[in-house]
Amino acid sequence: FAVAHGQMPEAELERIILAFIEREFDVLVCTAIIESGVDIPSVNTIIIDQAHQLGLTQLYQLRGRVGRRHQRAYAYLLYDDRRPLSREAQARLEAIQEATELGAGLQIALRDLEIRGAGNILGPEQSGHIAAVGLELYTQLLARAVQEVREGRPIEDAPSVTVDLPVEATIPTDYCGDEAVRMSLYQRFAAIRTTAQLDDLVLELRDRFGPLPESVQRLVDLAHLRLWANRLGLASIVERDGEVFIRPVVGTRLDPERLRRMIGPGVYVTPNQVRLVTSRLACTLWDALQRVLQEIETRRATVLLGAPAAPASASAR
Repeated sequence: FAVAHGQMPEAELERIILAFIEREFDVLVCTAIIESGVDIPSVNTIIIDQAHQLGLTQLYQLRGRVGRRHQRAYAYLLYDDRRPLSREAQARLEAIQEATELGAGLQIALRDLEIRGAGNILGPEQSGHIAAVGLELYTQLLARAVQEVREGRPIEDAPSVTVDLPVEATIPTDYCGDEAVRMSLYQRFAAIRTTAQLDDLVLELRDRFGPLPESVQRLVDLAHLRLWANRLGLASIVERDGEVFIRPVVGTRLDPERLRRMIGPGVYVTPNQVRLVTSRLACTLWDALQRVLQEIETRRATVLLGAPAAPASASAR
């Protein structure tokens, strides 16, 4: 093995990194100096000691040093279990564990913002005022605040659920030949906030273009799924390499054995997610998703839904 850290002479540090790339030794013991700017595709394992002391973006960058080729990579985050973790440290470790899919950088950034807080970006305590957030964002925030005051109610956000599934959900050219119209319809699907809006759009499609082909029906089904997931408080339903991840859930409120009886052995429940292995399901993926979401709703297995109501105690006789 070799050792590398930021206090070493530049030439010596470069020699060690190049030797590690050339596989002259198998283990590199180093500081967080490898956090960025180091690309060694042959490395497939990283062990991060005292991981609870690092920031979330640091952990994400360090974990990204492995798994840069086709082989499976492993990241082990270690901490001293003899000392209690702070609430923020535990949240960081849970966040890095959950963010495993491709392109999770934005999810990490938003989770980091949630953990650390955004501060008062528009108030007098924040220097810079408009310049601090940019004119466009400031204008959007101000317009939204004015609209909420006028209407006397909060303005609902569009569903923020990420749904990425291996289904053909498109508007074919033989159904709607005008490209500009198709793009407009896709935008309207993406902006749907309520079931009533989706029903109105489906009626319009049938009136303008005729019965829905299968790929358009799938687009409608995905919109229904996104709305349902948003009501449940889910953040993502994504497929990666034959596995579907449903996050976040309160896994302790679900019964894994019951789910396996319903949809087959390819369902795994962890404290924060449900994972479906599509090749081991006893039904179609679509049916499996419907049943899992129904079970999540019935058992109130998300933070948004809250804990199930306690059974009423028998009255004293």
